[in-house]
Amino acid sequence: MAPIKSIAIIGAGPAGAICVDALAQEQEFDTIRVFERREKAGGCWIEDPEDHVQQLPNFEKLAARAPDETLPIPSELPAITPHNTQYRYSETSIYPTLETNIDAFAMSFSQEPFPEERTPLNIQRHGVNSPFRHWKTVERYLQDLLNRRGYQDWVSYNTTVELVHKDKETRKWILTLRQPLEHGKEDKWWTEAFDAVVVAAGHYSVPYIPLTPGLAELAQDFPGSVEHSKAWRNPERYRNKRTVTVGASISGPDIAYALADIAETPLHCVVRGKYHPYFFDFAFQHPNILRRPPITHIISNRETDERTVFFEDGTKLEKVDHIIFGTGYTWTMSFFPELAKTIRNNRLPNLYQHVFWREDPTLCFVGAIAAGFTFKVFEWQAVLAARFLAGRITLPPLSVQIKWEEDRIAYKGDGVPFTALYPDFEEYFEELRAMAGEPTDGKGRPLPKFCKWWRQGFDSAHLLRIAMWKRGNEEARERVRKGKEGVSVNDGLLKPTSEPSSLPVGDGGLV
Repeated sequence: MAPIKSIAIIGAGPAGAICVDALAQEQEFDTIRVFERREKAGGCWIEDPEDHVQQLPNFEKLAARAPDETLPIPSELPAITPHNTQYRYSETSIYPTLETNIDAFAMSFSQEPFPEERTPLNIQRHGVNSPFRHWKTVERYLQDLLNRRGYQDWVSYNTTVELVHKDKETRKWILTLRQPLEHGKEDKWWTEAFDAVVVAAGHYSVPYIPLTPGLAELAQDFPGSVEHSKAWRNPERYRNKRTVTVGASISGPDIAYALADIAETPLHCVVRGKYHPYFFDFAFQHPNILRRPPITHIISNRETDERTVFFEDGTKLEKVDHIIFGTGYTWTMSFFPELAKTIRNNRLPNLYQHVFWREDPTLCFVGAIAAGFTFKVFEWQAVLAARFLAGRITLPPLSVQIKWEEDRIAYKGDGVPFTALYPDFEEYFEELRAMAGEPTDGKGRPLPKFCKWWRQGFDSAHLLRIAMWKRGNEEARERVRKGKEGVSVNDGLLKPTSEPSSLPVGDGGLV
């Protein structure tokens, strides 16, 4: 491999921020450039304008995991074109009270601890030693990482990477870039060439909503009735509204619990009986929650005000005001369409150790994993990539890399679980640390040995969230016991004694 002297980083979120330092500390590169499409660093930890409305422009494409299409590239570059109007899903899921859901130490990078600051709400929920942090603390933490050592001069904000390809003659990676001009009416396009590219763009931008007959018509007939959890901001919007939530992984339980005492009772939560391995179903044990089976179809009519949701067990729910899908995200790579075509089961194959593209390891990925010890694991990946690009280490033969993926498919399956480190955190951290080796002659960012108490703190933080849900559930049950009219309690689940016509009699699909 020819010496690498210039590197482009796509994204200035947590993965991109630590990549900058990992690469800089190798002291081997002439050029390190970061391209971030938002106006500041932070990735999915920055807030959108208060009046911004997220869009769901095409439900078929969302369900097919193909909504974020590559922009047409001007035939000659550089160029000035009318400002792009194609929707790009660049918003975040930040809402005012959002806090981290894993231990701050597990999230922090090894040399940069999180500030010891907590909001009053955080302390009320989890105590003065709460391991969680408000999103503003996280945002500031990430921005501080890039506003040091001159790194801020390497970042180009409001700059979207629209295309990445490798020039066969020069063997350089060519990035096609787009930036809106100050007046907002036109875009500037140009290209830059690099020896290597690190993709640190994340994969929590494009919402996934499963194909649901009648959903698009409902959204069209009743604007604002259908949304993804990415657009969730405040529970007050749903006060006394007939609401359905869909999903039971991360955002689904959070939103369901937040709405249980706000929305019309009962809150209808569509679950499949499978819950996140960290959090189980505790959030759904609230007495105001009625668990439902999957939705089969929806019928709506603006003229007659019909808004009916049908479920797999044959029941239906009429006059639905809101459906909130907490159904995850789609991994898209609009800037690399040829590579995007290889994505299967919402994962990108051919990434050795989730980092190196097998066909050409000068294309690296940091953060191409499912949740678990983020952000810290990004540091291990970034350091490993930096060591390789600096020429300090080599990768094993291609046959070994192929076998690694085959073995992992056999162990985890060929879908999103393939990218989940749980429960083997220590093994992955230590394997990457061994591959990266120690810094050479004081050059390079060192990686500490994984300590078992890291995992203990990680697990303990999950137990705190579960304890919060349990307390809230018991308080709600106590309120029911003290005499809410028209309800009775049975096994912790709210059962209306006089059911409205839109609700099934009996269990109604509880799982």
